[in-house]
Order: sequence, then structure tokens, then C-alpha cells
Amino acid sequence: MVSLSARPTDLGFLLLLLWLVAAAGCGEAPPTTTGVIETPHVEAEAGLSEGSRPSLESSPAMRRITDSRGVDVLIPARPLRVATVSDALVEEVMIVLGVEERLVGIGSTCLVREFNYEFESVLGEPFIVTGGMNPARFLNESMVELPLFVRPGTEINFETLASLEPDVLIVDMGSCTLPWREDREAMRQGLRRLESLEIPTIVLKGPNAAAEPSVEALSEVIGILGDVFDRKEEASRLARYLEDSVRRVTDRTRDIPDSEKPSVLLLGLNPQVRRHGAVGTVYGRTNIQSYLVDRVVQARNAYTGRGSGVLNLEQLLTLDPDVVILPTASGYHPPRELYEHPHFQKLQMLRAVRERRVAALPWSPCNCDKRLEYPIDVLIIAWAAYPGRFADVDLAQWILRFYQDVYGVDEERATGLLRAQWLDWTLEL
Repeated sequence: MVSLSARPTDLGFLLLLLWLVAAAGCGEAPPTTTGVIETPHVEAEAGLSEGSRPSLESSPAMRRITDSRGVDVLIPARPLRVATVSDALVEEVMIVLGVEERLVGIGSTCLVREFNYEFESVLGEPFIVTGGMNPARFLNESMVELPLFVRPGTEINFETLASLEPDVLIVDMGSCTLPWREDREAMRQGLRRLESLEIPTIVLKGPNAAAEPSVEALSEVIGILGDVFDRKEEASRLARYLEDSVRRVTDRTRDIPDSEKPSVLLLGLNPQVRRHGAVGTVYGRTNIQSYLVDRVVQARNAYTGRGSGVLNLEQLLTLDPDVVILPTASGYHPPRELYEHPHFQKLQMLRAVRERRVAALPWSPCNCDKRLEYPIDVLIIAWAAYPGRFADVDLAQWILRFYQDVYGVDEERATGLLRAQWLDWTLEL
């Protein structure tokens, strides 16, 4: 397999495009579209363990919570006013724990938007899907009325946040909204300002924000949220269910020798990089997407780079993967787009396209990190990579049962979730 770095590459071209890769995780529609895992806490961020730690006076109405930094944060024993900076992970867990009514302010536009997507095929036929949204928005419609105190690419509006009088602010470092994952100085300054406002702040590190990508990192986040809301048993049960769902997939693929593992390319058909001559974005070894392919599904990521990157036409044709998986990347991208969109007609010679081995992951607006639906991603990747081993699995029924088990909804609501994540194609298999 040829890596990206092994091909002649125009350095200027890549420097121009690499800054766009971060936008690949953002779910904004293109302009044309109308028991808790007992893992050790990571070391506290340099310069934060003391400066941002509130006084820990003993009080029966207060509790200490250790967040993902390893920092103890003093919060009310029963926080009733909660603000979040999260693209849905925190809000989804709050729904499962039955505390979603405690939200008083949010920090992500992707939580409240409803998305539409369309393109015209080479035959002039329109392809249109509507009503896309994340599960938290579908299950808790009242979020659209909540104050928004930070938007992507902007600083926190501290005045708005303070006016909400939150008992606790929960920040998911893996979200697309704040640059804290890449810019630690911005995080330090933000935390100091929050401390001056006496707003207790819990910082979470999901799979893509942890030192190394892993599903255990998400289980740890769920455990911390269980501590925050005093729902430890429910949080532990949720984490175990997600891990067991993934383990059942891994059990079917663990004995496959390396020589028989298909090459799988995670290809983000990001229209922003396409406008500058590339085909799309790809995800390397340090990304949770790649981890799911290599370590969980036990296939081979066709892109052998370490971080995220971009591919031009020549590089993609050289890789010629066995399977292509289309994640959310600045918009929704169904297999039909790769098959029929005028921009991708030169890719019809790819083995995965010829053999119709292309699958789309659930619509996940602002998918900079994984959320509770990551087992669905795992199953779809495995189903596409090893069709023989998963021939007995009814994708739609598995997904509907997953929604019902996780969120406690009936089949009708589960079907609504499936459609909101644009997984209707599974109903047609």
C-alpha cells in the first residue's frame, strides 16, 4: 500500500489545503445545500492544576469531581443549572441519565440546526434529503430555545454565560466549537476567566482529545458525567452497553490474518478542499476514525499517515482501496454522491466504486469527535469490510434496537432517529 508521503506532492498545494482539514469534521451543510472503565486520569494540564482549582472547603452541599485533566473541581452536590460546550456528547448522556431539563445554555450551533442536502447527478436527476439532525436535537427539541453563548470560530461570550448563572459548565475538548484541543494557551486563558467568574468548569477529553484515540476514553467521559449528576449506576450501565455492542462486532473479526484484511479508506468528501483541487480529506493513525478501522473492526486503513490529510486524484487512484467509508465532512456524503456526482466521475475506475463497496456513516453534524452512536459507525464499517461475516445482520433492525436500548425510546421514535441521521438506506437493504 502506498502512503501519501510516498507520492510526489506539491508542498505549496498541501500547505494551502491542510488548514481546511479541520473543517472536514464540521457538519455544516455545503453552501449549495438548501460499570465505568477504570482508566487512570491523565496528568493535569501544565499550569492549570493549581491556578484553575477552586477552593475545596468542606461543605455538605458541594462535591469534588475529578475531570479528564485530573483536576478536582468543586461543584454543587446537585447541579440544577448546567451549561455545555459540546456538539452532542454531553447532551446525549444527559438525556440517557434523565437530566436534560437542567440545561440552561449551550455552546454549539450543531445542536440546534436542522440540515438539508442536495446535489444533481450526471444524469440531471436531483438527490435531496431533508430533516437531518443529531439525536440530542431530535430527542430534546427544547434545546432550540436555549441561549447560545459561543459559536464556532469565536470566543466564549462570558457576559452571556455569566448571566445564565450556571452551577457548572461542562466543556468537551473534542467538540468543533472551541480550539482548546489544539490551542492550550487559549484553554488556559479561558479557564482563568471562568475561574474569575466563579463558574466551576468540568473539562472532558473524548476519544479524539485524549492522548491516544480509544473507545475507553469515551467510557471515561460517561463515567465523569455520571459523577457530576450522581447517576453512577446509570452511566456505568450505558458505558458497558456501548462497549459490549462494539465487542460483539470485534469478536467476529479478531481471527482474520493480516493478509486477508481489506484496505478501507475513510474519505471525507469535503467540498472546501475540493474547490482547491483535492478530492477529499483522509484520517490517519492518530484519529479515532482510523482507530475504529484498525483496532476495532480489524481491517487496514488504506491511508498510512499519522494525522489527517488531503488526497488528490492521483494519490487516491494509487491507493485504490477495497472499501470506501464516507463520514460526515463539511456536509453529508452518501454513496450515491461518489457514484453519480459530476465531480467524481474520474473515480469510477476505483475498485471500491466498481464493486459498489462504498458505505456512509450516520449524519453527525460537527463530528470532530465520537458520540454515543459510535457503535453504529463500527458496525457499518465492519459490514462493508467483511460482508460475508455480517451477512446475517439486518443493519436497520440492529440500529433501531440500538437506539431503543440506549435512549429508552419506542420503535417509532427509534425510526425517527434513524431518519434524522440519514440512515434510511439501511431500510432498503
